[in-house]
Amino acid sequence: MKAIRRLTVRPVLPDPLRPLSDLARNLRWSWHPETRDLFQSVDRECWAASGCDPVRLLGTVPPARLAELAEDRRFLRRLTAVADDLDHYMTGDRWYQAQSDRLPAAVAYFSPEFGITAALPQYSGGLGILAGDHLKAASDLGVPLIGVGLLYRHGYFRQSLSRDGWQQEHYPVLDPHELPLALLREADGTAAHVALALPGGRELRARIWLAQVGRVPLLLLDSDVEENDLGERGVTDRLYGGGSEHRLLQEMLLGIGGVRAVRTYCRLTGHAAPEVFHTNEGHAGFLGLERISELCDEGLEFGSALEAVRAGTVFTTHTPVPAGIDRFDRELVARHFGPDAELPRIDVERVLRLGMETYPGGEPNLFNMAVMGLRLAQRANGVSLLHGGVSREMFAGLWPGFDADEVPITSVTNGVHAPTWVAPEVFRLGARQIGVQRAEDALTLGGSDRWDSVADLPDQDVWELRRTLREQLVEEVRDRLRASWRQRGAGTAELGWIDDVLDPDVLTIGFARRVPSYKRLTLMLRDRDRLMDLLLHPERPIQIVVAGKAHPADDGGKRLVQELVRFADDPRVRHRIVFLPDYGMAMAQKLYPGCDIWLNNPLRPLEACGTSGMKAALNGCLNLSVLDGWWDEWFQPDFGWAIPTADGAGTDPDRRDAIEASALYDLLEQRITPRFYERGASGLPDRWIEMVRRTLSLLGPKVLAGRMVREYVERLYAPAAEAHRAMDPDSARALAEWKARVRAAWPGVSVDHVETSAAGATAELGSTLGLRVRVNLGDLAPDDVEVQAVSGRVDSEDRITDAATVPLKPVGGPDLDGRWAYEGPLALDRTGPFGYTVRILPAHRLLASGAEAGLVAVPSDDVLQAAGLLMR
Repeated sequence: MKAIRRLTVRPVLPDPLRPLSDLARNLRWSWHPETRDLFQSVDRECWAASGCDPVRLLGTVPPARLAELAEDRRFLRRLTAVADDLDHYMTGDRWYQAQSDRLPAAVAYFSPEFGITAALPQYSGGLGILAGDHLKAASDLGVPLIGVGLLYRHGYFRQSLSRDGWQQEHYPVLDPHELPLALLREADGTAAHVALALPGGRELRARIWLAQVGRVPLLLLDSDVEENDLGERGVTDRLYGGGSEHRLLQEMLLGIGGVRAVRTYCRLTGHAAPEVFHTNEGHAGFLGLERISELCDEGLEFGSALEAVRAGTVFTTHTPVPAGIDRFDRELVARHFGPDAELPRIDVERVLRLGMETYPGGEPNLFNMAVMGLRLAQRANGVSLLHGGVSREMFAGLWPGFDADEVPITSVTNGVHAPTWVAPEVFRLGARQIGVQRAEDALTLGGSDRWDSVADLPDQDVWELRRTLREQLVEEVRDRLRASWRQRGAGTAELGWIDDVLDPDVLTIGFARRVPSYKRLTLMLRDRDRLMDLLLHPERPIQIVVAGKAHPADDGGKRLVQELVRFADDPRVRHRIVFLPDYGMAMAQKLYPGCDIWLNNPLRPLEACGTSGMKAALNGCLNLSVLDGWWDEWFQPDFGWAIPTADGAGTDPDRRDAIEASALYDLLEQRITPRFYERGASGLPDRWIEMVRRTLSLLGPKVLAGRMVREYVERLYAPAAEAHRAMDPDSARALAEWKARVRAAWPGVSVDHVETSAAGATAELGSTLGLRVRVNLGDLAPDDVEVQAVSGRVDSEDRITDAATVPLKPVGGPDLDGRWAYEGPLALDRTGPFGYTVRILPAHRLLASGAEAGLVAVPSDDVLQAAGLLMR
């Protein structure tokens, strides 16, 4: 019989055990071993059955066991120690509190998904895991972050396989009352709400759930409330589901509703109001519009409010391809804003102009969320050094007249939260070497260039650790494989072969990620005979564990999954290669440590960062990857191997795959497997162990989320907070008026004449040229601009590379024609073909960069020819 109503019955804990409830409700347990060990000791069987989720555990433990624990002095002492440790963690000063006063009082961090723990399944892949690691690292460092996201009633999806290997999707309903969440409530006990106005006089309401991520509150908005109509209740049904309007409503709720939720949370709790707003990808870009609306309500006009909002906003882009950005039809967006919908006091045309692709190559009828994110943020970044460069090229149209390397998008390379991803066995080995506290600090704080103590680990200990982790992975794989085959319809009698799947003494390769085509899940299958030879080699075999989900609407990705599954089902190789469905955090935490090699073979440069290899590296796993994302930045032969790329303009995709697959097989056959199986005088693979040691000692400190969050604080949050404080209403009005005046006057700005003291086309290194320039500033004054000399080496087409800029100074007043003279020295500090030019940029103390206004004046061709600007 089916129940007509569902409730959650919470356990009543005996008074001595009440701290267990607080420990379960703070997600720090997901990365704090002592807390997890405490919960496991409550009831080992219930702990395993609950999926290692303390909230579910406490709902299933028999009352008799709870009564027994309430009398157990040893358990109560442990409980008190863990509860005291959490209290100290929550209230004590950490890294952030020891920094200068210029840091923001609070930062609001918006993301469409958060991967905190498998017990809170609100993530689909790397973007969410990165956001979760960002929150956890911020908590460890004491950064006063407030996370903002949506609560999806079906999460992403659960994946299984049909008998013939086709991906099946399942959407289990998540009951928030059974998750580690609490409703945010008003002072009178009623649930706090936010509301958005919809066309036609309708309303979208959402409750605010609170997940406590260590010190960081995470606010999750849930539209499945009785006050909404059926359509509005489904807005937060699932992650990345539904059509275009469904996605637009999700992103309006995340951005606009998210700001309102932050204001409500700060009002109810006394938390400091954020000075900086950080949007993780364009999905939350509408937060800037809500903040503009707030300031307009306080008396600022739109342009001034825009400047004030931009000053305190940080935008992180995660995609290197335009297809990865949400874009909406202009009319759809227009319908949801204005007098009859949301933000009625803001002119709809102003809203649209923020997101329209009004640049060469753009589509003028599409509203681009990343474009809006960049226009609403004074500071922006990509997520690896290479991705920063790709992003500057990709969005260069927003800053016409500037070289791509001057586009104001920097990069902060992603990191991973080591306490979440490092296996307990790895941590214990490190703690044995340097002590528990120093080991914890090394993994959480960042800041070290190298972990020298790893060099002292005995070879035998390193090798035993690696085998232990491999052995644990083998058991995990067999358990998951049995469950998968039962879901596919196999009977127990058919599955005896699974007992021999994988071998703890065989070189193990891992490959797990989402399955868009550019990640090339099936590149390894390019030459199946060669792959079979590698898998079945009599002396140096390999074994491969593969996992990954294709988007439910991506039939191409599902075909790739099926192709891989069918190969792995072949009785000749199924003991050496497996595909595990339903890739998620719980699986990943076993997979990364247990592999010897982490394989990554995307199409370069389409991997923005890719952090799975970082998690593997922290466990002593070596990387085998195309030079893309973070690996392009930090690869060294000490850490692993680079798969050569065939990304020349004349290489068609099929030939490129063939070349790169062949290079992959060559590396495995000729360099990797011999090194793994080769034994030194001690009987151990000493050259392999040395690579493990170098990976841990030199790469480990780089890949930490602690390092990443510190960089965000120092390079983006602190300057954004200072800019926010400087942008009081009068300053915002003055800046907006100045920008309007400069834009109106800019057509009259020009470089009219350039002359130099150089006598010929050659000069000696170290000498100095005198530059004299005449410029027309139209209706502007010298205080409005900066006149610069730009110099550097020139290439074969006379383009300046590795440019250096030097400001020139005005000399006297304007001449009779109203032109101004500027002078300055130009140092010839490099040999070879050298060139210089001159340009004029707007200049104001509140601009973050010279390119911010998107305006530049350069000499005309006639002026360039007269000046003779090249030296050879």
